[in-house]
Amino acid sequence: MKRLIIRGDPGIRKDAVIEYDGREYVCFGVSRQGEWHGPDRPQLWCTVGTEDEREDFEKRNFIPMRMDVEDVDAGAIDVVKAAGDLAV
Repeated sequence: MKRLIIRGDPGIRKDAVIEYDGREYVCFGVSRQGEWHGPDRPQLWCTVGTEDEREDFEKRNFIPMRMDVEDVDAGAIDVVKAAGDLAV
């Protein structure tokens, strides 16, 4: 599980499935930053992981301050499923 900061909005929401850096991740949580006083385009701060890590996320069995953080442009993200059952 890690925090992925996406510069721009690739059109994802909670429970989206994305591919980044050759691996598939589930977006457990998404926070949108930068609407009012932030950068010139929004940032999505996503908590991502594999489906096997979902239970740890739901039970808060992790320390947010100790998660690995990566930042990437929205163009580097391939959206497999935007959210729920909606396929892109």
